[in-house]
Amino acid sequence: MLSLRQIRYFQAVADTGSFTLAAAQVYIAQPALSRQIALLEAELGVALFVREARGVRLTPAGQLFRARTENVGTALEAAVEDARRLDRGEAGVLRLLHSSSVPLAGPLLEALRCLTDAAPAARVELDRVSSEVQVAEIAAGRADVGVARMPVLRREAAVAFTALPEERLVLAVPGAHPLAGRTAVSLAELAGETFVTAVHRERGGLARRVTDLCLARGFVPRSGAVVSRKTSMLNLVAAGYGVAVVPAGMAGLLPAGARLVALTDAEATSASAVLLPLAPSPLARRFAELCGAAWAGVAGAGC
Repeated sequence: MLSLRQIRYFQAVADTGSFTLAAAQVYIAQPALSRQIALLEAELGVALFVREARGVRLTPAGQLFRARTENVGTALEAAVEDARRLDRGEAGVLRLLHSSSVPLAGPLLEALRCLTDAAPAARVELDRVSSEVQVAEIAAGRADVGVARMPVLRREAAVAFTALPEERLVLAVPGAHPLAGRTAVSLAELAGETFVTAVHRERGGLARRVTDLCLARGFVPRSGAVVSRKTSMLNLVAAGYGVAVVPAGMAGLLPAGARLVALTDAEATSASAVLLPLAPSPLARRFAELCGAAWAGVAGAGC
């Protein structure tokens, strides 16, 4: 079988026109070089050189072989480096999913920026889907990593969950709402409010977390005439359709006409998690680590 070493020996002889000069160039004894070229010719089944008294010259077959192997060394070196970069999580394609309540802002955007800065050869394919869909897609091998809002009701043995640091929840209200002028409010005070979010019976996520917090205070959130599970809930708040309890990380998405008010309850927090297959790619593993740093506030000081 051909080896890169034999090809390099062949190229040295072809370039110098001499076995003696080529042997000195590649640091090998001349008889050993001659033997390797003979093995190469036997493997190919053609003569590559015409041996003459003053040296050697390429046969037509040798000329073609020289032309076709011109960049083989460079190509192999590039392939080796590409493989190493992939193994280090510096290249490849990352199929990334995220929940609508983990928007492309705040810590998620910071983690993504750190990844693309550290791995410019990587490409990220981003999609926003529910937490339960993320689990199914990762388990089926159609996605590499997910960032989901907890709780997630459906689990798969093939998908590992890594908890991220919790975020404070805040209240989003219309600018003209009576609570807009408050600096803080308790969840219990929201018992009579209309919410622009509603729980899906088969899904977890932010709406279920908020509902559970309200239930613990003795009331069920009352749904408004228009509701949304997406970040468009903030637009509904600004339009006056009701209030919403959201992670503080969504503050950057707040539209004009809406205000944020702090929640006094110690339990007014929400957790997210990174979802990975049991054998994640190096790139997915690296992104998960960056998410942990971003959520902890470390990445904001530098990747």
